[in-house]
Amino acid sequence: MNFEGLDPGLAEFSPAMHSTLDPVLDAHLNPNLLPNVELDPEGVALEALPVQESVHIMEGVYSELHSVVAEVGVPVSVSHFDLHEEMLWVGSHGGHATSFFGPALERYSSFQVNGSDDIRQIQSLENGVLFLTKNNLKYMARGGLIIFDYLLDECEDMHSLLLTDNSTLLIGGLQNHILEIDLNTVQETQKYAVEIPGVTIMRQTNRFFFCGHTSGKVSLRDLRSFKVEHEFDAFSGSLSDFDVHGNLLAACGFSSRLTGLACDRFLKVYDLRMMRAITPLQVHVDPAFLRFIPTYTSRLAIISQSGQCQFCEPTGLANPADIFHVNPVGPLLMTFDVSASKQALAFGDSQGCVHLWTDSPEPSFNPYSRETEFALPCLVDSLPPLDWSQDLLPLSLIPVPLTTDTLLSDWPAANSAPAPRRAPPVDAEILRTMKKVGFIGYAPNPRTRLRNQIPYRLKESDSEFDNFSQVTESPIGREEEPHLHMVSKKYRKVTIKYSKLGLEDFDFKHYNKTLFAGLEPHIPNAYCNCMIQVLYFLEPVRCLIQNHLCQKEFCLACELGFLFHMLDLSRGDPCQGSNFLRAFRTIPEASALGLILADSDEASGKGSLARLIQRWNRFILTQLHQDMQELEVPQAYRGVGGSSFCSSGDSIIGQLFSCEMENCSLCRCGSETVRASSTLLFTLSYPEDKTGKNYDFAHVLKRSICLEQNTQAWCDNCERYQPTIQTRNIRHLPDILVINCEVNSSKEADFWRLQAEVAFKIAVKKYGGEIKNKEFTLADRKEPRSPEGSLCPSMEELKNVWLPFSLRMTMTKSRGLDVCSWTDGDEMQWGPARAEEHGVYVYDLMATVVHILDSRTGGSLVAHIKVGETYHQRKEGVTHQQWYLFNDFLIEPIDKYEAVQFDMNWKVPAILYYVKRNLNSRYNLNIKNPIEANVLMAEASLARKQRKTHTTFIPLMLNEMPQVGDLVGLDAEFVTLNEEEAELRSDGTKSTIKPSQMSVARITCVRGQGPNEGIPFIDDYISTQEQVVDYLTQYSGIKPGDLDAKISSKHLTTLKSTYLKLRFLIDIGVKFVGHGLQKDFRVINLMVPKDQVLDTVYLFHMPRKRMISLRFLAWYFLDLKIQGETHDSIEDARTALQLYRKYLELSKNGTEPESFHKVLKGLYEKGRKMDWKVPEPESQTSPKNTAVFPPVLAL
Repeated sequence: MNFEGLDPGLAEFSPAMHSTLDPVLDAHLNPNLLPNVELDPEGVALEALPVQESVHIMEGVYSELHSVVAEVGVPVSVSHFDLHEEMLWVGSHGGHATSFFGPALERYSSFQVNGSDDIRQIQSLENGVLFLTKNNLKYMARGGLIIFDYLLDECEDMHSLLLTDNSTLLIGGLQNHILEIDLNTVQETQKYAVEIPGVTIMRQTNRFFFCGHTSGKVSLRDLRSFKVEHEFDAFSGSLSDFDVHGNLLAACGFSSRLTGLACDRFLKVYDLRMMRAITPLQVHVDPAFLRFIPTYTSRLAIISQSGQCQFCEPTGLANPADIFHVNPVGPLLMTFDVSASKQALAFGDSQGCVHLWTDSPEPSFNPYSRETEFALPCLVDSLPPLDWSQDLLPLSLIPVPLTTDTLLSDWPAANSAPAPRRAPPVDAEILRTMKKVGFIGYAPNPRTRLRNQIPYRLKESDSEFDNFSQVTESPIGREEEPHLHMVSKKYRKVTIKYSKLGLEDFDFKHYNKTLFAGLEPHIPNAYCNCMIQVLYFLEPVRCLIQNHLCQKEFCLACELGFLFHMLDLSRGDPCQGSNFLRAFRTIPEASALGLILADSDEASGKGSLARLIQRWNRFILTQLHQDMQELEVPQAYRGVGGSSFCSSGDSIIGQLFSCEMENCSLCRCGSETVRASSTLLFTLSYPEDKTGKNYDFAHVLKRSICLEQNTQAWCDNCERYQPTIQTRNIRHLPDILVINCEVNSSKEADFWRLQAEVAFKIAVKKYGGEIKNKEFTLADRKEPRSPEGSLCPSMEELKNVWLPFSLRMTMTKSRGLDVCSWTDGDEMQWGPARAEEHGVYVYDLMATVVHILDSRTGGSLVAHIKVGETYHQRKEGVTHQQWYLFNDFLIEPIDKYEAVQFDMNWKVPAILYYVKRNLNSRYNLNIKNPIEANVLMAEASLARKQRKTHTTFIPLMLNEMPQVGDLVGLDAEFVTLNEEEAELRSDGTKSTIKPSQMSVARITCVRGQGPNEGIPFIDDYISTQEQVVDYLTQYSGIKPGDLDAKISSKHLTTLKSTYLKLRFLIDIGVKFVGHGLQKDFRVINLMVPKDQVLDTVYLFHMPRKRMISLRFLAWYFLDLKIQGETHDSIEDARTALQLYRKYLELSKNGTEPESFHKVLKGLYEKGRKMDWKVPEPESQTSPKNTAVFPPVLAL
């Protein structure tokens, strides 16, 4: 209970007068308060007050049965009915505890708990009773023996405790945290932070923890995480008491008045199903305590401090006839409790008296109570006579003296050691199919055992059980395949957990603590996310792709440039490549190569992801090369096509990745044919060798680049197909060397594994290690490994490494190629500039793409990328290089050796990227925004039937071009391409597996200032080639046929065209005003800086409250009725602009937040009364429905 509203005179009780265990009458106590007690001037006996023998109790009506003195003159601070025995516990302000047995209130035990502090709460357990004082928790037996004494910090001020289970206890008080105590170990196990300090009352149901605060609020917290789920602002002053029963919560407290706190005669009642308040209950007493007493109905008992008690229904009206009066000896009632059986009520007053009220003459405190153990009287030390003639006479009647000698019945320790049987392992099929709900797992019965029977193998050796310690916590580690437990958690496939709020409450920061942006994996064909990241972190590719812009509707280079721009703007938030993958799905070559997966194939992992990503790698380089070869483009779309980077027939992608070669074909007739060609990547070709010979990676790479093979080819001299020897010679090396590893079978995997083992042995010997019985140890290094003096690598870093970090390639004069591994400690004959003149190039490993084998999830693709200095400088303001793991939206820094370690059991290399040293200095890396202002000018519609009379917007004139800080009203409408995929859990809740895939269908922008304010300058319907599942006409206003160029009468355009308009507005620095813009920009696939977004859904929102619809805001603030039958994006954008103007007016341009907060409180109160529904218009010609802006003239 909160004592802030009580009589301040209670503070006059001095702890000194409670120092003795025996209660002594206070000299200042008025003898008239105890008319039935004969006072002894030298002391008062411990016996209870006498109760009249003829007490008439009416069945079903509560009446006083007994009154008893616990401690004369000392206020009762707490009372508690024992939950296990027929006992009533009472604690006093002097720290004294007293227990009474049965309805007659016979004194059972009495002992001192604390010498100075009052007892604030009592909780009975099976073996004893818990007593909470200010900073002490004491567990004592019912007779008074101390079981444990737990001392809290001196700064603590505890008021409440809650027993959550048999061994866990929560303690709260006036500080800003709640402690969790384990009663078995008597230790603090958890400390939960509390946003609102002052937890004085705690309750629990099967759904929530309920915490009552001194500020007058009641917070509902999750049973496992203790996070706040809901919060009720019950009273403006302070909270006195509350109780919970079923779906109802009732609270009483104090309200703030001009003169201070005043007891509020309205009980606040809340419906826990709807999480909202229902009609307050007005009572006729000043409520200080309340409890639900559910018998036939859920009635409430409301108690005042003066002793008045009223019963009423929480959803009905209080009747003055239901009031009865408790006659306290003292002026105030201090405590109140209800027995578990609801048959007894206990009251404690300020003079130390306890009053028991019951509804029957012989009540029971608990439905099932155990017998109470009483102290035995002293027995006379006499032995019964024994009759030796009786054979069945028990010899145990003769007491045996205590002895230290070993008894005959004592077994040796070797024969009595406990040997419990180990639990057998759970069937792997059960663990594989198990779905967890909280900490409980559900799985179908595999029918491999008899019902309720598990066979035990008693003679198994203990070594078979040692493997249990190696099983990981992850479900992947419980599979039948033993190698899967080795997969590190960060390499496993990550998935987004969707809630009813979508992605708003998903913690992406848990997976990515860097400022680099991850990519979301839920979009179809998002398996290529890792390769997009590799291309982005190639600085020349990132810059030059963003400089490209063309007229092609589905240009992968343009879409990749838009995506790179989003990755540049992001500060750790994940992006999605929906527009890029949309364009990717329209490319016929992608479909022909099998790169477009069906949703079912992608989810089940059909096919090899390693082969798929290698084909995608070849396709994307070829497609970007073709897209960037087009030179002649209109001025409005001109990018780097006319610059000096490209020549006719070549592109910047060709300059970066292309390798010029000569293919020689030698027929056995001696005829030789030479053809020039180029390739954008190479594929590794492995030698046919089963002897375990050591092959350096550089040797295999040279063999793959300068490939020599025997094949059938056409010979012009022989005029037929002949066996020929084909060789490949290099004429020019690329700036970026791309290698497809082609580890597609166990044969190639065994080759990598064997070469890694051989390389490990060589490295151990190189660093002075020793090999003993297949165990390796590294000796101390006498010389540094590199000129910088770095230490030699550890044992773990050398394992599974075959790939070098750097390669040196030398072009000989005879057009031969020499490839060797390179370390930073190696010396070069010339400097970097002269070395290239002599055909010597050093390539550094920049990225590796690996395939993670996981039969449960179908596998995944991740990338190790060496992020350069320029990226760290832009994002973090530091200059250094670091390797990172990119696993969709999981990004984590890693050691460089981890990037080249490939355990072929689960981590298989797929693609390698090597770049020339000092690559960035060879290219102009300035990004010039290719989007110009004329994208906002008038353009033709794709719709064949559009007429000028249907025009709904006026394009911007030259004198209306937006400037930095200008307002633009924005709204977008969407259609559904794929329905949401969800499943029903075993507990009945819905779980979203994959959200619905949305596509933007209409985008509207209206002028935010000037003489034409409110008139749209963009109202584009977006043409789509993909099948629309649901047009959502009720919410979007889009009808079938509106997006079809053949029959549509709307202004139809491409997504890319409208995207460029919005990108120009973002780049110019305008501020977008709208309602729910976060979702709009997400579906459009735009990254907008937060300072350029003015979202009315957040401007008119209070923390921890519901979001309010645009329709309700328009009705409440603007007196407008919008969104009658369907939504109209022009109307919504205009309304959002007006609401923003209203916000500035109400908040005085943001200078008076307190006054605006009052406006919001009124808004939420009105919304709750109206159930957030706008009343129907009185008539269609109501002046409230007239347009605020002039209609758009037909063009």
